[in-house]
Amino acid sequence: MSDRYAKYTKFEFDYPAQRVLRVTFNNPKTYNSLDAVGHKEFTYLWREIDDDPDINAVILTGKGKAFSSGGDFSMIEANMNDEHARLQAWKEARDLVYNIINCNKPIVSAINGVAVGAGLVAALLADISIAGKAAKIIDGHTRLGVAAGDCAVINWPLLCGMAKAKYLLLLCEPVDGKMADELGLVSMCVEDDELQDKAIEVASRLAAGPPNAIRWTKYALNNWYRMMGPSYDASTALEMLGFAGAEVREGLAALREKREPKFDPKSPV
Repeated sequence: MSDRYAKYTKFEFDYPAQRVLRVTFNNPKTYNSLDAVGHKEFTYLWREIDDDPDINAVILTGKGKAFSSGGDFSMIEANMNDEHARLQAWKEARDLVYNIINCNKPIVSAINGVAVGAGLVAALLADISIAGKAAKIIDGHTRLGVAAGDCAVINWPLLCGMAKAKYLLLLCEPVDGKMADELGLVSMCVEDDELQDKAIEVASRLAAGPPNAIRWTKYALNNWYRMMGPSYDASTALEMLGFAGAEVREGLAALREKREPKFDPKSPV
């Protein structure tokens, strides 16, 4: 294995097939949540992959029972209380989305269990997204008390339509693997015990295909996302504005206390 990935401490790396790199979220005790270090590594890992001459395709998956539960409570608290941390989170959120979009290697996500936050960004921006039936896709931003800014504005309406996107994003409705497939949020759904084999099969086909033709097709298709750049920038800015407000404090308290949040129904905006 190339030592170029040795500096990424929050992930496991292996090569399950020729010229295929598998990246695995590796924090199963907390359902593969990301702390500040993990979030930064995840953001800039895609540039490393883009530059790696030894691989032609990537698989992203999670260790254990979950794909990824997103940023941990320490990250949320930092975004709430520290302007520098909030600005850093905004920059990384922006860079993560564009780094995935611009990565020239085709990405296959193998979504096992819960997929939330930054992990969900990559799961649904992947070129081929494969969900196990037990997958649980949730964009929980509004329940936390911030705008859905991770990238949902640029891909959810395109994947499943505006009406469904609004229903799922405004209400934080969970979607299992089968429903995600039916809605068009993912490329396909398979039995949970077939998930990794299917991901390897698809990634192997991509790795064995004509690299230029595949990469250029990906680049051209992703212009759909690039055209939505201004909307994406607005959504991330509004998300970060929310981290400076009162609603997120109630949202975080509710998560910690495992109860429904009680937001102030009045708003001046």
